[in-house]
Amino acid sequence: MPETEIHYLTKKSFSILVESNPYIDKIHLLDDNLSKTLKDLESENFDFIIDLHNNIRTFKIKWHLEKPVRSFNKINIRKWLLVNFKLNILPEKHIVQRYLEAARRLKVFDDGEGLDYFIPQKDEIKLSDFPLTHLHGYAALVIGAQHYTKKLPLIKLKELCEKIQIPVIVIGGIEDSVTGNELEKLFPYKVFNACGKFNLNQSASIIRQSKIVITNDTSMMHIAAAFKKIIHSFWGNTVPIFGMQPYFGSNTKYQSLYKSNSFLHEAKNVNCRPCSKIGFQKCPKGHFDCMMKQNFDTLLNELPKN
Repeated sequence: MPETEIHYLTKKSFSILVESNPYIDKIHLLDDNLSKTLKDLESENFDFIIDLHNNIRTFKIKWHLEKPVRSFNKINIRKWLLVNFKLNILPEKHIVQRYLEAARRLKVFDDGEGLDYFIPQKDEIKLSDFPLTHLHGYAALVIGAQHYTKKLPLIKLKELCEKIQIPVIVIGGIEDSVTGNELEKLFPYKVFNACGKFNLNQSASIIRQSKIVITNDTSMMHIAAAFKKIIHSFWGNTVPIFGMQPYFGSNTKYQSLYKSNSFLHEAKNVNCRPCSKIGFQKCPKGHFDCMMKQNFDTLLNELPKN
């Protein structure tokens, strides 16, 4: 729809994700002053609203603007049934495809090419900025996640870094820097701690240039999918059948690439999974078996040899 002007509303903290997207004409930032945001949006006189968040705040926005709207279906009842009764009636659709259903009224459909992610030139990382040990290839190890029960714990990260035979760059936020420092101290010639040292786009650049990406169920996993990287994703209290696994695209070429490049690691014999559709700050059962029982054999077999 080349004649369409696309505006995007998001929180300021997330604007870095879309600010370099050439398909977006204008970004609106949501702050604590909702009245001001509503006034700014009202002045745009939109023709159509697509709500991909579908919460109380976006309901207020839709109600105030009084424009035709289509909202994303969160299927929270079905997720609740899976979490609480292990009854799986979830659709066999990735969340990307369910997001696109909200735009179907505009005759917008999946092009089959997968995700886009755009890194501005100023945030491209040069490999020469890293230690000499990492200049000829490395694994990007993403240790962060919004919730603790979605993270590989330190003891498993130590086991992983001990077994990996190629250099590793650890990626995470400032809150992950202590863990990153611990791994760097234990494996000084193998691990480089990048946690908290780079912004999100710069971390995406590190991922794009890596040989392989090892990650929790987190946003960086989806960025790695946009770059069609080899991805080993580790799933704790969440499960891929929620529709949040790496998305490579729906056409035959990228479906084939997904099968060869995406490895989903789950402790499937842990019967309490999933215990949440989002996550917790500690394991509700106390044992954290969903992560403690993760096995790295498949990952190690698939690692580049040099």
